[in-house]
Formats: sequence, structure tokens, C-alpha cells
Amino acid sequence: MSDLPLVIVNPKSASGSTRSRWTEIASDLRAHFGAFRVAFTKSQGDAIKIAFEAAKRGKKFIIACGGDGTVNEVANGIISSGEDVELGVLPSGTGGDFRRSLKISTEIRQAARQLREGQTRRLDVGKISFINFNGKGDVRYFLNVASFGLSASVIRRVKTGIRFDWLPTEIRGRVSFALSTLQEIISANSVRLRICLDSDREGIINTLNFCICNARFFGGGMKIAPNAKLDDGLLDVVNIGDIGTLKILLNSYSLYAGTHLKLQEVKATLTKTIEAEPFDKKKIRIEADGELIGRLPAKFEVIHKALKVRVPYAEDIAS
Repeated sequence: MSDLPLVIVNPKSASGSTRSRWTEIASDLRAHFGAFRVAFTKSQGDAIKIAFEAAKRGKKFIIACGGDGTVNEVANGIISSGEDVELGVLPSGTGGDFRRSLKISTEIRQAARQLREGQTRRLDVGKISFINFNGKGDVRYFLNVASFGLSASVIRRVKTGIRFDWLPTEIRGRVSFALSTLQEIISANSVRLRICLDSDREGIINTLNFCICNARFFGGGMKIAPNAKLDDGLLDVVNIGDIGTLKILLNSYSLYAGTHLKLQEVKATLTKTIEAEPFDKKKIRIEADGELIGRLPAKFEVIHKALKVRVPYAEDIAS
């Protein structure tokens, strides 16, 4: 039994529907993937601890069942352990942006087959050194996108705003993020930052939203970094600068189509490291894979092919 894969389940994911559907999910997973062991999280941060301890005990395959936040926590536990453990993803959340880049199905039976028949690939991981909400230095890893500015405010609103439990899970996240974004845009203002790329490209910029991307999607399906590759050893930096509310609304579709890079106010580049701090004393919150983790100043860096991930076989996974 100790050799069986461990599935770490966040029962609160998908607005709590993972808990109510677990018997059905487990049955489909067992039928189309095989035998497994299971551990349930009870609060934020639990998946990090469970994954870390399982990796240290010798577990070789750990599957995250939940949304992007759950996947992030399991990945953090694995990476922090220093053990050579493979990550699997069984989507059951409202966001699902990382699984989009991996092209993992939202249908449990198909996702289970992809876990069974998939291939192992080493993918890049982003590392953030930042100030946590207790005012202390901290470190967090991300698989998808880290950002600050408008997106962090949107996520804060998503966590505390209207729930769309009556919508199908696959579109619930997109609707929630879209509505919250609309509400935040109305009062959004750009902030001024000092940034340094790869220790030699320094400058002061204005940003409405600043994204450091390992993968392509965030915000419930927005293709923020359409050219990002998960194993190229680089981070795609996308800065949405001073842009008016009306222009944002008129071009909101471009974020989902990935054509926003054509806008004059949007700048993109590639880097291995980036340091960012507020130009003044303003506190600017950071989000990583859809979770608020702390604030600037921060350093973001890529760790090349740091994590083994089970991906669908023979699929183009943004590489």
C-alpha cells in the first residue's frame, strides 16, 4: 500500500462540490487510473505539509485534486522536500489555469486515463522571495503565473465576492474572474515600480497589472502569456501599463484570445530573474497561482526543469 500514488484532495475546491462529489470522483479515478491512497486537506497550507511529509516518506507520485491553489500547494510541498517526486493533476476547481496549459481534461474519467497513460516531463518552476503578511521574508514556488497590481485585487474580490455555485464548474471560474475584474477596473489606478531584469536591465515603470509567467493562462482562462513555454528556462514578463478603463473594456476579449500583446500599452519580454519594489512606500500585494501570498519587494526567478509532472501523452503542452 505504501507504494500506491497519494491523492491529496481539497474538499473545499469547486465551491465545495469536490466534497459532495468525492465518492463519484474516487470511483471514476479507481476505475480509469487504478488503486491509490488519499489524504484530505482541512485548511489552507495543509496540502504543502501533506505533500512534504509524503515525499520525505518515499512517496514517488503525488496527485493534487482541486484547483490551481491546491496544485500550487502540493507542488510547494514536493519541491521543498528536495525529493524526486512526480506531480499529477486531477482537476476539481473553479480556476484550472495550469491544467489548461497541460491540456488536462476537466472530465474526471478522461483526466484519470491521462494520469494512467501519460508521460513524465520535467517542467520549469518559478520561485518568489518576498515579504509575507506577517512582515517576514518568505519563499514560495509557482507553476503558472505570479502577478501584482489589478490581478491581486481581483483575486481578493473573487475570494470574498459573489459565488456562482449554480454554474457548471468548467465556466464558474471564468465568470467569477470576469465579473470581479470588471468591478475592479472601474476604480483601478496604475502604480509606479522599480524593476531589474537579469541583474542588468533596470528601470522605473508604471503598471496597472504586472505578470511573471511560467505558463500561458491565468484569471480563469485569460491567455496572458500566449507564447510562454513550460520548459524553456525563461519567464515571460507581461506589463499592462497606463491604459484607460474604456480601452480595457473594449479590448477585454483580447486577454482571452491572447492578442493583447498588440496593444501599445502592453509590453512583454523574457527573463530569468526579475526584482520589483514599489517606487514609494505603497504596499503592493502579490498573488501566485491564484493565491494571495504577501507583498513587494520581491525577487522572481526560474528554476529550470525543477519538477516532474505527469502530462497527457503526445500532447503539445506549451513547449
